[in-house]
Amino acid sequence: MDMNNLLSLPVPAVAPLLFLFILFWLRRSSSNTAVEAKKTPPKADGAWPLIGHLHLLSGSQPPHAILGKLADKYGPIFTLRLGVHRTLVISGYEMAKQCFTVNDRAFASRPKSIAFEILGYNFSMIGFSPYGSYWRTVRKISTVHVLSNQRIEILLKQVMESEVNTAMKDSYDFWQNMKNEGNQKRAITEMKKWFGDIAINVMFRTVVGKHFDGDEEENQRIRKTVRDFFDLSGSFVIGDTLPYLRWLDLDGKEKEMKKTAKKLDEFACVWLDAHKRNRNSGIEHDFMDMLLSTVDDQDIDGCDSDTTIKATCLDPNRVYIAYISEVALS
Repeated sequence: MDMNNLLSLPVPAVAPLLFLFILFWLRRSSSNTAVEAKKTPPKADGAWPLIGHLHLLSGSQPPHAILGKLADKYGPIFTLRLGVHRTLVISGYEMAKQCFTVNDRAFASRPKSIAFEILGYNFSMIGFSPYGSYWRTVRKISTVHVLSNQRIEILLKQVMESEVNTAMKDSYDFWQNMKNEGNQKRAITEMKKWFGDIAINVMFRTVVGKHFDGDEEENQRIRKTVRDFFDLSGSFVIGDTLPYLRWLDLDGKEKEMKKTAKKLDEFACVWLDAHKRNRNSGIEHDFMDMLLSTVDDQDIDGCDSDTTIKATCLDPNRVYIAYISEVALS
């Protein structure tokens, strides 16, 4: 029956067909909604317009305590809306296993943020870059050529032993000088600073061959820049949750990030230039030397080799231990 014939039917004949069609459509729609409801984790109540659940995390309690209470109410998996972003919150071993082992590929990427863009060389740091061709390539280079067990055993072990011996010798010399000067006071060593100096020297000697002397002004500037880098990369930025307000930079974080990124890049450029000048020596002293010989002026997925090398050497995963030690000194 064509459309003209259907329209020519009297209303009493068409009405039952129309009613059956509407009933079928409503039942199918409700069925799909029920299926989606079963698959979708529960959403926490109390979302406000525009900002979502951000107001719940602005109280006096730390965020992990607030999220723990929400988990007690909604279960081991639920969702929040942080600004424009829908966020999945999980707690418990089984949920973590499902996300990071069973369904790890679905969660392999990293959300883009202002900090990752500005401080991470436009998402070039492997710890900040989204899952894709670039991430897989740099991860392979780091794992196979730079951070292999053999290279770490040869390079890192020697550096650690050297720095511990140097620190112990400096402590002994400090005590000996006080004794020779007839000073009756105790030779007190601040252990937080002592361990912190060892950690940062091990990490930077391993990565860029740089040894720090805590009394030098340049080294203090580098330490402060590294601290600022980690503080800013882990800080809350309004522009991440409300992207349409990014141009205002309401909290001033983007301005601070650009300033810190510029300082950090200046240090990295100096180290990279020095390594390039010494490249013809044929000896690989640190991770930057190894990356130079591995990348060999090749662009990786549109990213130039210099940026890849600097980003990989400054990756937070490489200097995290140094940062922890620096927190103790601040």
